[in-house]
Amino acid sequence: MPYLGTPAHFMIELRRLNNETFTINALMIEQIQSFPDTTITLLNGKKVVVKDREQTVIELATEFYKKIGLQQSLNKAGDGKNE
Repeated sequence: MPYLGTPAHFMIELRRLNNETFTINALMIEQIQSFPDTTITLLNGKKVVVKDREQTVIELATEFYKKIGLQQSLNKAGDGKNE
């Protein structure tokens, strides 16, 4: 069954460099890098700098993917058994 949550359910909470919290759509994350500040590049090319560590962002996004069942699909796609 597809995930039918509200748009807020697609969000993970992060902190800006000034400690202000905000939410970001986890499905829009293309890339996460540390420059040393953690910089998130979204699918639309926009970059967001956050105080959270790169590993923390990855963990939050991964937990979100598990919650909606996407992580299991990604694991299956990467195991080569579906070919």
